Amino acid sequence: MSRLVDAALPPRLGRSFRWLIGSSWVSNIGDGIALAAGPLLVASQTHNAFLVALAAVLQRLPFLLFGLYAGALADRSDRRRMVVVADGIRAAVVLVLCGFIVLGPIDIWLVYVAMFLTGTGDVFADAASRTLLPMLVDKPDLGVGNARLQAGYLTANQLVGPPIGAFLFAAGHVVPFGVQAVMVALGVVLVSRISLPRGGVRDGSASHVRADIADGIRWLMGNAPVRTLAMIILVFNITWGAGWSVLVLWALDRLHVGPVGYGLLTTMVAVGGLVGTGAYGWLERRVPLGTLMRACLTLEVVTHLALALTTVPWVAMLVMVVFGAYAFVWGTLGQTVRQRAVPTQYQGRVGSVYVTGLFVGLLVGQALGGWIAHQWGLAAPFWFAFVGSGITLALVWRQLDHIAHAEG
Repeated sequence: MSRLVDAALPPRLGRSFRWLIGSSWVSNIGDGIALAAGPLLVASQTHNAFLVALAAVLQRLPFLLFGLYAGALADRSDRRRMVVVADGIRAAVVLVLCGFIVLGPIDIWLVYVAMFLTGTGDVFADAASRTLLPMLVDKPDLGVGNARLQAGYLTANQLVGPPIGAFLFAAGHVVPFGVQAVMVALGVVLVSRISLPRGGVRDGSASHVRADIADGIRWLMGNAPVRTLAMIILVFNITWGAGWSVLVLWALDRLHVGPVGYGLLTTMVAVGGLVGTGAYGWLERRVPLGTLMRACLTLEVVTHLALALTTVPWVAMLVMVVFGAYAFVWGTLGQTVRQRAVPTQYQGRVGSVYVTGLFVGLLVGQALGGWIAHQWGLAAPFWFAFVGSGITLALVWRQLDHIAHAEG
């Protein structure tokens, strides 16, 4: 067992890294449980499609409203304490929701408020927790560290948590949320064990948060590799969002796989992701980072083409496994490259600009995808994604070596 633990969590990364991993994995189990139980709770209150969709919007909206502010706060506050406070508030909100469910009947607007508040807590916790890994491990080990965090997210949040959440919801509406609160609280205990110097990484007393945000954006815009990487992520999320906005209809009406088949498609992405994150360390040691970036982005372009062309379910399943593998390699690599290039005092702000761009890209892409599919059919958004991502890759192809080896 000890050898297995050492292989997964190399001792050279330190005890604090293990506390961070434990906190992340435990919290992700709780959030994965809520990933299934939350929509089920909303659907138990209403069958209005708009009201059901509104719940998901309210949970994501805080990333657009508060993302940049949370990043600036992470750069001027005690980052570990910020995670503890934000996740502690999240756990408290979920416990209050449990109380209302027990007392019942619960109003759907109360569920909306709880989802917005937990989403807001998630923004601040994520903004600070993203900055902890570069403070705990050396730059050469950031890739392995990010891969382990990604693997925990895939396993706990995407594979294990949702089915447990659905099962617990069937046992009692309050049960999954009680378990979520306990898991998030346990994550708070674990992250509090991390050894870091007290206080913020910089003195923010002489400046306003808005000035800090502007300073972070100026730093990003003035750093060519980091700026180009941000633009790649923005554009590729627009093209990805366009195709994925109609994925459920594409699966049902073009592949004719039914609801179970659609669920299996998304599961195949997680399976591929586990393969990709498991192989990341091996890939980073043996493949030049610029070449690895080109391979991932090329596979993205080819994936859109394959999904635009295929009507065969087993081919689509295979494509999803490949997509999951390279997508999580790219996610790990992109985050690692950025963390190596960005100074410690800018990690929160620059990371939040990336996350905000990611959500903006997805929103724009989803809106475009729905319109394109309405005008030209369910395969059209994937053709749009193929052309858009292909042109973008051609434009940045030569710059990827420089981006991959940018140093802060």
